[in-house]
Parts: sequence; C-alpha cells; structure tokens
Amino acid sequence: MALNTTATGTLSDEMKTFYDRTLLTRTVPKLIHTKFGQTKTIPQHAGRIIEFRKFSALAVATTPLTEGALFTALKDLTVTATTATVAQYGDAVGFSDLVSTTTIDPLLTEASEILGEQAGETIDEIVRDVVAAGTTVLYASTAVSRVTVGAAMTATPADIQRIALQMELNRARKIDGYWQAITHPRVIYDLMRTQEWRDAQNYHQSGRIFTGEVGQLYGVKFWTSDKAKLFADAGVGATVDVYTILVFGQEAFGVVNLSGHNLQTVFQPLGSAGTADPLKVNSTMGWKATFGVKRLQEAFMLRYEAATSTGAN
Repeated sequence: MALNTTATGTLSDEMKTFYDRTLLTRTVPKLIHTKFGQTKTIPQHAGRIIEFRKFSALAVATTPLTEGALFTALKDLTVTATTATVAQYGDAVGFSDLVSTTTIDPLLTEASEILGEQAGETIDEIVRDVVAAGTTVLYASTAVSRVTVGAAMTATPADIQRIALQMELNRARKIDGYWQAITHPRVIYDLMRTQEWRDAQNYHQSGRIFTGEVGQLYGVKFWTSDKAKLFADAGVGATVDVYTILVFGQEAFGVVNLSGHNLQTVFQPLGSAGTADPLKVNSTMGWKATFGVKRLQEAFMLRYEAATSTGAN
C-alpha cells in the first residue's frame, strides 16, 4: 500500500496566502469589540501569560518649595500588575472526495469565507462577553438594576450625558477624541429619533470621515453591531430584553495574541491523513487562533443598560 508523502499534505505558499487573505477579509469586519483594546503580543517561547502593569497617579503637590533648600520629599511610584492568559480556539469543516470534485461553486474559497465569518464572530463574542462583565454600570431612566429596567426605559440623550459625565469623573481618557461606544442597532434607532441626536449629527457633518461609526453625541462616538451584548428577558417581570451600550476609554481592556499563532487557515487535502484515510475520501479546512482578553481599568469602561422601543420583548 502506497503512503502519501508529507508534500501532499500542504498547500503551496501562494494558495496558503490566498486562503489566509480570504479568511481575514471576512474576519476583520466582525471584530468590532476588539477595536478599542490595548493590543499586546507574547513572543514565541515566552509562555502563555502576559503581564499588564499600571502606575498609580501621584497626589497633587500644593506645598510651596523652600527657596534654596534641597528637595528631599521624593515620591515612590506605585505599580500594580494584572495578567492575561491566551487560549486557542478554532473550528473546521470537512468534504468528501465526491463533493470536492462535483460541486459547482469554488468550494475552498467559499469555505474560507464562511470560516472567516465564524472566526470573526467567535473572537468578537469572546471579547464582548469579557468586557461586558465590567463593574461600572448605569441604567436607563430611573432603573437601579437590570431587573428594574422597564419596557419604556429606552436610551435617551439625557442618559448619554450621564454616561459622558461618569466617564469624565472616572478620568477615562478619550480614544481619538471620543469615548468609543458599541451598541445594538435597536438602541441607535431610539437615539436617532430624538432632536438632540439629529442636531448633533448636523453639527458634526462638515468634514466628517465615514469609517463605520454612526454618529457622536456628548463626546461619545457610536458603533453598531447586531452582536452587541443583549440580556434576553432580564428586565421587569423577566419579560423585557435589556440591551447594552459598552463605552471605552484608553487602556480599558487588553487583547493578547501569541506570536506565530494568530488567526490562520488550516487545510488538509485528500490523502493527507495517510493510512487513517486509505481511500482518500476526506479533506478538511478550518481556522485556529490563539488569543486572550483582560479588563484592565474598570473605571475606564462603562456598561449602560436599557430597553428598546422595537425589540421583540
């Protein structure tokens, strides 16, 4: 029985590059929750854990200096450290030899696009769930907890002012001139119907660069995703869906990659399994990625919770 050589189990560099690019083309647009994280990379052979270090601010110095006197009241810098650990994620699809040879569509290209979309949504959802568990929270209207969010308690410009105030009080530094916010299209719909939102967009329209954001209000720039965090049936009477606005300042959270193990395509062609597939009937294509996410500064991120006027509940 003839065995396949290792050469039959690999793609040419040109085809590998093509499928990787196809995968990334579908992945990147889905990575909305990773946009505002502090990105770090762990070098190869340096383990799976990375340390983020934070220096505490110094108290103001209001005591006048004494003329001619040697200054001896030196301060110590205080540093705290937190760690993040990377993990590996991935998935794959399989094809029979008949499917591979009889399908009308360009199967591997289609597969890499579908896998890329899945990879993006997977990574985005993992990051979303970590940052959505932050401890700085505001609720719509008069609600004081998630279970007290009523069906009529939708997002309002007044609440966006409260968000901006809280971020200001927490000394959260802006990213590119704004606190960046991710929310659901249903939440934006409610805000867009207000005169304050329309006035703000008219003011910012001149010279505006359209890069995916949907608008700004009171120093908060909004991005939408249908994958924005939603707590189903979590409001009043366990019948109201609670939607979120996740707001970020600089260095609110970190996303960690492992060098050499970023998102990649893995293709195993017919015959690559050797004696495990003696009739060469199966091939597979998949993706894998190694990364981690960590909240770094709870005060620099905020979760706002509200109902929507168009939700099913």
